Amino acid sequence: MIDSTHWLLTLSCADQPGIVLRVTGAIVAASGNITELQQFTSTESGRFFMRVQVQSGFDRSEFERVFAAIADDLAAQWVLDYVGRRRRTLVLASKAGHCLNDLLFRQRSGYLPISIPLIISNHPDLGDLATFYSIPFETHQVNPDTKAAVERHILDVVAEYDIELVVLARYMQVLSPELCAELSGRAINIHHSFLPGFKGANPYRQAHSRGVKLIGATAHFVTSDLDEGPIIEQNVRRVDHTMEVPQLMAMGQEQESRTLTEAVKLFAEHRVLLDGARTVIFR
Repeated sequence: MIDSTHWLLTLSCADQPGIVLRVTGAIVAASGNITELQQFTSTESGRFFMRVQVQSGFDRSEFERVFAAIADDLAAQWVLDYVGRRRRTLVLASKAGHCLNDLLFRQRSGYLPISIPLIISNHPDLGDLATFYSIPFETHQVNPDTKAAVERHILDVVAEYDIELVVLARYMQVLSPELCAELSGRAINIHHSFLPGFKGANPYRQAHSRGVKLIGATAHFVTSDLDEGPIIEQNVRRVDHTMEVPQLMAMGQEQESRTLTEAVKLFAEHRVLLDGARTVIFR
Protein backbone atom coordinates (compact mmCIF):
# COMPACT_ATOMS: atom_id res chain seq x y z
CA MET A 1 0.00 0.00 0.00
CA ILE A 2 1.36 3.41 -0.98
CA ASP A 3 1.89 5.90 1.81
CA SER A 4 1.91 9.28 0.07
CA THR A 5 3.74 10.82 3.02
CA HIS A 6 6.51 8.19 3.19
CA TRP A 7 9.29 8.59 0.64
CA LEU A 8 12.28 6.51 -0.41
CA LEU A 9 15.52 8.01 -1.74
CA THR A 10 18.38 5.97 -3.22
CA LEU A 11 21.65 7.48 -4.35
CA SER A 12 25.03 6.40 -5.67
CA CYS A 13 28.06 8.49 -6.59
CA ALA A 14 31.82 8.65 -6.27
CA ASP A 15 32.76 8.62 -2.60
CA GLN A 16 33.70 12.03 -1.23
CA PRO A 17 33.46 13.92 2.06
CA GLY A 18 30.16 15.43 3.12
CA ILE A 19 27.65 13.29 1.17
CA VAL A 20 25.60 12.21 4.19
CA LEU A 21 25.55 15.75 5.57
CA ARG A 22 24.32 17.20 2.29
CA VAL A 23 21.64 14.56 1.75
CA THR A 24 20.30 14.57 5.30
CA GLY A 25 20.58 18.34 5.48
CA ALA A 26 18.35 18.70 2.43
CA ILE A 27 15.80 16.34 3.97
CA VAL A 28 15.77 18.18 7.30
CA ALA A 29 15.52 21.54 5.53
CA ALA A 30 12.40 20.23 3.77
CA SER A 31 10.89 19.19 7.15
CA GLY A 32 11.41 15.50 6.44
CA ASN A 33 11.87 12.94 9.22
CA ILE A 34 14.37 10.15 8.44
CA THR A 35 12.90 6.77 9.47
CA GLU A 36 15.60 4.53 7.99
CA LEU A 37 19.08 5.16 6.60
CA GLN A 38 21.67 2.75 5.20
CA GLN A 39 24.95 3.58 3.51
CA PHE A 40 27.97 1.78 2.11
CA THR A 41 31.27 2.73 0.50
CA SER A 42 32.89 0.25 -1.87
CA THR A 43 36.66 0.21 -1.46
CA GLU A 44 36.95 -1.63 -4.81
CA SER A 45 35.05 0.87 -6.95
CA GLY A 46 35.35 3.95 -4.76
CA ARG A 47 31.60 4.54 -4.95
CA PHE A 48 29.19 5.53 -2.22
CA PHE A 49 25.68 4.06 -1.91
CA MET A 50 22.76 5.25 0.20
CA ARG A 51 19.13 4.34 0.85
CA VAL A 52 16.97 6.64 2.97
CA GLN A 53 13.31 6.41 3.99
CA VAL A 54 11.71 9.70 4.93
CA GLN A 55 8.40 10.62 6.53
CA SER A 56 7.87 13.68 4.40
CA GLY A 57 6.70 17.12 5.26
CA PHE A 58 7.69 18.44 1.83
CA ASP A 59 6.27 18.97 -1.61
CA ARG A 60 7.81 16.42 -3.95
CA SER A 61 8.35 18.70 -6.94
CA GLU A 62 10.02 21.36 -4.81
CA PHE A 63 12.24 18.82 -3.04
CA GLU A 64 13.23 17.26 -6.38
CA ARG A 65 14.20 20.69 -7.69
CA VAL A 66 16.39 21.41 -4.67
CA PHE A 67 17.88 17.94 -4.47
CA ALA A 68 18.61 17.77 -8.20
CA ALA A 69 21.12 20.58 -7.76
CA ILE A 70 22.85 18.65 -4.97
CA ALA A 71 22.84 15.44 -7.02
CA ASP A 72 24.29 17.25 -10.03
CA ASP A 73 27.08 18.64 -7.88
CA LEU A 74 27.81 15.11 -6.58
CA ALA A 75 27.46 13.60 -10.09
CA ALA A 76 25.05 11.17 -8.43
CA GLN A 77 22.48 8.74 -9.76
CA TRP A 78 19.35 8.98 -7.62
CA VAL A 79 15.71 7.92 -7.41
CA LEU A 80 12.89 9.32 -5.28
CA ASP A 81 9.83 7.11 -4.89
CA TYR A 82 6.93 6.29 -2.58
CA VAL A 83 7.46 3.57 0.00
CA GLY A 84 5.31 0.57 -0.96
CA ARG A 85 4.57 1.59 -4.55
CA ARG A 86 4.04 -1.46 -6.73
CA ARG A 87 6.64 -1.61 -9.48
CA ARG A 88 5.37 -2.53 -12.94
CA THR A 89 6.72 -5.97 -13.82
CA LEU A 90 6.65 -8.11 -16.97
CA VAL A 91 7.13 -11.85 -16.42
CA LEU A 92 8.58 -14.18 -19.06
CA ALA A 93 8.00 -17.93 -18.63
CA SER A 94 8.17 -21.26 -20.48
CA LYS A 95 6.80 -24.58 -19.19
CA ALA A 96 7.99 -24.88 -15.57
CA GLY A 97 5.47 -23.21 -13.30
CA HIS A 98 7.09 -23.25 -9.85
CA CYS A 99 8.73 -19.82 -10.04
CA LEU A 100 5.77 -18.17 -11.75
CA ASN A 101 3.32 -19.63 -9.25
CA ASP A 102 5.35 -18.36 -6.31
CA LEU A 103 5.63 -14.87 -7.82
CA LEU A 104 1.90 -14.66 -8.49
CA PHE A 105 0.95 -16.01 -5.07
CA ARG A 106 3.31 -13.65 -3.24
CA GLN A 107 2.14 -10.72 -5.33
CA ARG A 108 -1.52 -11.46 -4.60
CA SER A 109 -0.82 -11.97 -0.89
CA GLY A 110 0.84 -8.56 -0.67
CA TYR A 111 4.36 -9.80 0.01
CA LEU A 112 5.71 -8.58 -3.33
CA PRO A 113 5.16 -4.88 -4.09
CA ILE A 114 4.79 -5.40 -7.84
CA SER A 115 1.99 -5.24 -10.39
CA ILE A 116 2.01 -7.66 -13.33
CA PRO A 117 0.08 -6.41 -16.37
CA LEU A 118 1.13 -9.32 -18.60
CA ILE A 119 2.89 -12.69 -18.76
CA ILE A 120 4.63 -13.68 -22.00
CA SER A 121 5.57 -17.30 -22.66
CA ASN A 122 7.01 -19.32 -25.51
CA HIS A 123 4.68 -22.22 -24.61
CA PRO A 124 0.96 -22.34 -23.73
CA ASP A 125 1.40 -24.63 -20.71
CA LEU A 126 1.07 -21.96 -18.00
CA GLY A 127 -1.97 -20.22 -19.43
CA ASP A 128 -4.34 -21.78 -16.88
CA LEU A 129 -2.11 -20.64 -14.03
CA ALA A 130 -2.16 -17.07 -15.33
CA THR A 131 -5.95 -17.25 -15.71
CA PHE A 132 -6.31 -18.42 -12.11
CA TYR A 133 -4.52 -15.26 -10.97
CA SER A 134 -6.40 -13.08 -13.52
CA ILE A 135 -3.22 -12.02 -15.32
CA PRO A 136 -3.30 -11.61 -19.14
CA PHE A 137 -1.19 -14.26 -20.84
CA GLU A 138 0.41 -14.30 -24.30
CA THR A 139 2.08 -17.19 -26.11
CA HIS A 140 4.68 -16.58 -28.81
CA GLN A 141 6.58 -19.43 -30.42
CA VAL A 142 10.30 -18.70 -30.40
CA ASN A 143 12.56 -20.18 -33.07
CA PRO A 144 15.36 -18.79 -35.24
CA ASP A 145 12.80 -17.29 -37.63
CA THR A 146 10.64 -15.62 -34.96
CA LYS A 147 13.13 -14.74 -32.20
CA ALA A 148 13.82 -11.18 -33.38
CA ALA A 149 10.11 -10.38 -33.77
CA VAL A 150 9.28 -11.77 -30.32
CA GLU A 151 12.04 -9.70 -28.74
CA ARG A 152 10.77 -6.58 -30.52
CA HIS A 153 7.32 -7.35 -29.09
CA ILE A 154 8.79 -7.66 -25.60
CA LEU A 155 10.32 -4.20 -25.95
CA ASP A 156 7.01 -2.85 -27.27
CA VAL A 157 5.28 -4.23 -24.16
CA VAL A 158 7.96 -2.71 -21.93
CA ALA A 159 7.28 0.68 -23.51
CA GLU A 160 3.48 0.33 -23.59
CA TYR A 161 3.15 -0.58 -19.90
CA ASP A 162 6.12 1.51 -18.72
CA ILE A 163 7.68 -1.68 -17.33
CA GLU A 164 10.28 -1.20 -14.60
CA LEU A 165 11.33 -4.84 -14.16
CA VAL A 166 11.39 -7.91 -16.40
CA VAL A 167 11.52 -11.27 -14.59
CA LEU A 168 12.65 -14.44 -16.33
CA ALA A 169 10.71 -17.06 -14.35
CA ARG A 170 12.45 -20.09 -15.86
CA TYR A 171 12.13 -18.59 -19.34
CA MET A 172 14.13 -21.10 -21.32
CA GLN A 173 15.40 -18.77 -24.01
CA VAL A 174 18.71 -16.95 -24.32
CA LEU A 175 18.09 -13.25 -24.82
CA SER A 176 19.97 -11.52 -27.60
CA PRO A 177 22.79 -9.11 -26.69
CA GLU A 178 20.62 -6.29 -28.04
CA LEU A 179 17.70 -7.13 -25.73
CA CYS A 180 20.07 -7.61 -22.79
CA ALA A 181 21.45 -4.12 -23.41
CA GLU A 182 17.95 -2.60 -23.61
CA LEU A 183 16.98 -4.23 -20.30
CA SER A 184 20.27 -3.66 -18.52
CA GLY A 185 19.81 -3.31 -14.77
CA ARG A 186 16.10 -4.12 -14.87
CA ALA A 187 15.88 -7.80 -15.86
CA ILE A 188 16.33 -10.62 -13.35
CA ASN A 189 16.96 -14.29 -14.14
CA ILE A 190 17.06 -17.42 -11.97
CA HIS A 191 19.17 -20.53 -12.37
CA HIS A 192 20.27 -23.48 -10.29
CA SER A 193 23.61 -22.93 -8.60
CA PHE A 194 25.09 -25.97 -10.34
CA LEU A 195 25.97 -23.64 -13.20
CA PRO A 196 28.54 -23.46 -14.60
CA GLY A 197 29.52 -26.87 -13.22
CA PHE A 198 26.49 -28.71 -14.63
CA LYS A 199 25.48 -27.09 -17.89
CA GLY A 200 23.00 -28.37 -20.41
CA ALA A 201 20.12 -30.78 -19.97
CA ASN A 202 19.17 -32.53 -16.72
CA PRO A 203 21.43 -30.61 -14.31
CA TYR A 204 19.90 -32.37 -11.30
CA ARG A 205 20.68 -35.77 -12.79
CA GLN A 206 24.23 -34.60 -13.45
CA ALA A 207 24.49 -33.36 -9.88
CA HIS A 208 23.11 -36.62 -8.51
CA SER A 209 25.63 -38.64 -10.46
CA ARG A 210 28.43 -36.51 -8.99
CA GLY A 211 27.13 -36.85 -5.43
CA VAL A 212 26.66 -33.18 -4.65
CA LYS A 213 26.21 -32.17 -1.02
CA LEU A 214 24.57 -28.77 -1.59
CA ILE A 215 21.91 -27.62 -4.02
CA GLY A 216 20.72 -24.09 -4.48
CA ALA A 217 19.78 -21.24 -6.77
CA THR A 218 21.10 -17.87 -7.87
CA ALA A 219 19.11 -14.82 -8.96
CA HIS A 220 21.06 -12.29 -10.99
CA PHE A 221 20.71 -9.44 -13.43
CA VAL A 222 20.56 -10.46 -17.06
CA THR A 223 23.60 -9.66 -19.20
CA SER A 224 24.82 -10.87 -22.57
CA ASP A 225 27.27 -13.15 -20.71
CA LEU A 226 24.97 -16.08 -19.99
CA ASP A 227 24.35 -16.55 -16.25
CA GLU A 228 27.23 -14.21 -15.40
CA GLY A 229 25.28 -11.07 -14.44
CA PRO A 230 25.58 -9.28 -11.07
CA ILE A 231 24.22 -11.55 -8.32
CA ILE A 232 21.25 -10.34 -6.26
CA GLU A 233 20.33 -13.34 -4.09
CA GLN A 234 21.48 -16.92 -3.47
CA ASN A 235 20.23 -19.81 -1.35
CA VAL A 236 21.47 -23.34 -0.73
CA ARG A 237 20.23 -26.47 0.99
CA ARG A 238 22.22 -29.49 2.14
CA VAL A 239 21.47 -32.88 0.53
CA ASP A 240 22.97 -36.36 0.82
CA HIS A 241 23.45 -39.68 -0.95
CA THR A 242 20.02 -41.03 0.06
CA MET A 243 18.16 -38.54 -2.13
CA GLU A 244 17.17 -39.51 -5.64
CA VAL A 245 16.87 -37.21 -8.67
CA PRO A 246 13.14 -36.38 -8.14
CA GLN A 247 13.88 -35.27 -4.56
CA LEU A 248 16.77 -33.12 -5.72
CA MET A 249 14.58 -31.55 -8.38
CA ALA A 250 11.80 -30.78 -5.89
CA MET A 251 14.24 -29.24 -3.43
CA GLY A 252 16.00 -27.34 -6.20
CA GLN A 253 12.77 -25.90 -7.54
CA GLU A 254 11.84 -24.77 -4.04
CA GLN A 255 15.15 -22.92 -3.80
CA GLU A 256 14.68 -21.39 -7.25
CA SER A 257 11.22 -20.07 -6.36
CA ARG A 258 12.33 -18.72 -3.00
CA THR A 259 15.46 -17.08 -4.40
CA LEU A 260 13.77 -15.43 -7.39
CA THR A 261 10.91 -14.08 -5.28
CA GLU A 262 13.31 -12.60 -2.74
CA ALA A 263 15.40 -10.98 -5.49
CA VAL A 264 12.28 -9.42 -7.00
CA LYS A 265 11.24 -8.12 -3.58
CA LEU A 266 14.66 -6.56 -2.98
CA PHE A 267 14.55 -4.87 -6.38
CA ALA A 268 10.97 -3.68 -5.95
CA GLU A 269 11.85 -2.08 -2.62
CA HIS A 270 14.84 -0.23 -4.12
CA ARG A 271 17.26 -2.28 -2.02
CA VAL A 272 19.50 -3.33 -4.95
CA LEU A 273 22.13 -0.92 -6.29
CA LEU A 274 24.62 -1.85 -8.99
CA ASP A 275 28.33 -1.52 -8.35
CA GLY A 276 29.85 -2.63 -11.64
CA ALA A 277 29.74 -6.44 -11.78
CA ARG A 278 28.58 -6.59 -8.14
CA THR A 279 25.49 -5.48 -6.27
CA VAL A 280 25.02 -3.59 -3.03
CA ILE A 281 21.99 -5.00 -1.14
CA PHE A 282 20.40 -2.94 1.64
CA ARG A 283 18.26 -5.32 3.68
